[in-house]
Amino acid sequence: MNPSTPLLARLDRLRERVARLVAARSADDPTADDPLRGLYLSPDAVRHLLRRADAAEDAGGDAPTSRPTETVGAAETDVAAGADGVDRLQRLVERLGLTPLDAELLLIALAPDLERAFEPLYGYLNDDVSRRRATVGLALELCGLPVHSAEARARFHPAAALAVLGLLCVEEPERPFLSRSLRVPDRVVAHLLGDDTQDPVLDGRVRPPAAPLARWADDTLTRRLAGRLAAGPLVVHLREHREGDGLVCAAAALRAAGLEALHYTPRGPVPASAPADSHDHEHERPRHDSDHELSALLREARLRGCALVVSPLPGQPGPLVRALAVPDVTVLLAGTAAYDPQWCEGGSDPLVLDAPRQRSGGLDTWSAALGTAARGSDDAGDAAADRSDGLAGELAEVVAPYRLGGEHIRRAARAARALAAFEGVPLSAAHVRRAARQQSASGLEQHARRIRPAVTWDDLVLPEAPLAHLRELALRARHRDRVLGDWRLSAGGGRGRGVLALFAGESGTGKTLSAEVVAAELGLDLYVVQLSSVVDKYVGETEKNLERIFTEADRTDAVLLFDEADAVFGKRSEVKDAHDRYANLESAYLLQRLESFDGIALLTTNLRANIDDAFTRRLDLVVDFPFPDAAQRLALWRHSLVSVPCAPGIDPEPCAREFELAGGSIRSAVVTAAYAAAGRGEAVTDADLLTGAQREYRKAGRLVLDDHGAW
Repeated sequence: MNPSTPLLARLDRLRERVARLVAARSADDPTADDPLRGLYLSPDAVRHLLRRADAAEDAGGDAPTSRPTETVGAAETDVAAGADGVDRLQRLVERLGLTPLDAELLLIALAPDLERAFEPLYGYLNDDVSRRRATVGLALELCGLPVHSAEARARFHPAAALAVLGLLCVEEPERPFLSRSLRVPDRVVAHLLGDDTQDPVLDGRVRPPAAPLARWADDTLTRRLAGRLAAGPLVVHLREHREGDGLVCAAAALRAAGLEALHYTPRGPVPASAPADSHDHEHERPRHDSDHELSALLREARLRGCALVVSPLPGQPGPLVRALAVPDVTVLLAGTAAYDPQWCEGGSDPLVLDAPRQRSGGLDTWSAALGTAARGSDDAGDAAADRSDGLAGELAEVVAPYRLGGEHIRRAARAARALAAFEGVPLSAAHVRRAARQQSASGLEQHARRIRPAVTWDDLVLPEAPLAHLRELALRARHRDRVLGDWRLSAGGGRGRGVLALFAGESGTGKTLSAEVVAAELGLDLYVVQLSSVVDKYVGETEKNLERIFTEADRTDAVLLFDEADAVFGKRSEVKDAHDRYANLESAYLLQRLESFDGIALLTTNLRANIDDAFTRRLDLVVDFPFPDAAQRLALWRHSLVSVPCAPGIDPEPCAREFELAGGSIRSAVVTAAYAAAGRGEAVTDADLLTGAQREYRKAGRLVLDDHGAW
């Protein structure tokens, strides 16, 4: 059935009422047959208007000549009649709780947008052929209501239902009240005719929320929230521990409640008062959420019977929250900021909840998104499953370090499949890790140097003990949610689920390289904190810089490395002057912040004794990097020469035995030897290695015999 059929039937009845009113007016109107009627006022027209005014005054009001007494009654009958599921006006009236009179006024204003025949009729009744929309006075007259009635006029007030709901606009405020035109927004007209294309003003800001792939509906809070949402409109604030948690929880609860939703992404701070409703969609959009945009958003939700999910909240969400906190629309606000009662000053507070912590990994979500789930899954086809079967066995370990939300996992999966298709190879763990790192792009590069790991465990030449500790470190990073969350081994007190370790050892013993290997093992980027961007001579600025780093690291899947950590994690001292006091304040701040940290942080130091004992207690692991013995030095020499062209019979054993160098110095010695050989256009020789080793010894301030036996 054509969606417009019920509307056409209503228009037929309205046409009959208009015809009766036209007949009543033209019966005693001497200008009825004047072809120029409405363009000027003749003497006969003036006398006719005066007679009508006198008649209205004698009647004690501005009653119409012929009142269509059945008008309101017919509207009530239409609204009360059972809807056939196609009459959108009927459904809208019932859903929004409009009165029969409001429904009739809406139909009168809507008529010229549905049928052109109403334009000249309205022009005639307005006594102006150019005014082809209903006016306030004409609408009241067609409904048989006195124009002097305050109650009747209130239907067109900005605070009245039709205006507040965004269904009716009273235009031309410079005109007298009764002459102001009535217009139904184009979006409402389109909806009533069966078109649910989104209002263009919301393009780019509103989209359907991604369906939750993970089994979030099993969460206790999600189940309770779903039950409350099913009971009626509600405003909820979901505080996120990590950005994206609230959005996933809201999507799961709405799906369980059987509600459709729209995801709205705010632009930023919303002004306390924005300009009045404007219809200039073509103009450049403001950087904030205007009143017009928010009104269009609420109208869209009402027309489609949807809930609103607003995420992430802007820095100053008060005006936005107040604008969207309406009694007839379900609104779920998700953000990392704690709820502030001033956001809803003068109104009711929302239901404030803490969004469940999203687990790292999300294996079921990743499996469905990548197509490694069972065949026939709704989320992936057989072809995708065939391409990724080889990945299924190791997927759990690959995705364990990532704390991405459902939508980010979907995007990462699409990116991983695109990378594999581009290379023409099956989907692999490397593709997944690379795509996941793209979704974790952060602002850490403002304060830290980003390293994309390109090393493996094979690049480490270490004794068994530190190697075992490094592997345990990666293990902790993968399984922290299970151990600290599911098994309830968190220490409590607001402590985070971060992984903290200290690498202690002399310079060149492999501390930074080990941090890069751990990051590579987890499939994460390594960010080396630049102390120059942290330490500040002004009091309190160092703490602010550190807070920015920790906050960004909390929301990013990355490994944070504080190289030469004793510069900021040094021991507290006895307070003898203001410098000692403020230095101790920095240490106290770091002690508190490390306890609430959720990421992975590694600290390196050349002097473990310089690290405050209070920091050491909060560390998960302390890895000591010993100075290499002769056997390890030989292994380091040989490992450094693996890809270097060497002369036949070259033997680094004498250099390893005679020169006590750490791994970093050995690598530098090989680089020196390689440059010397490259300059000659030959392979590296024993003499080149000896020259490189002697140079590194001298750099360290050690004495070396030259070829003539002199120091």
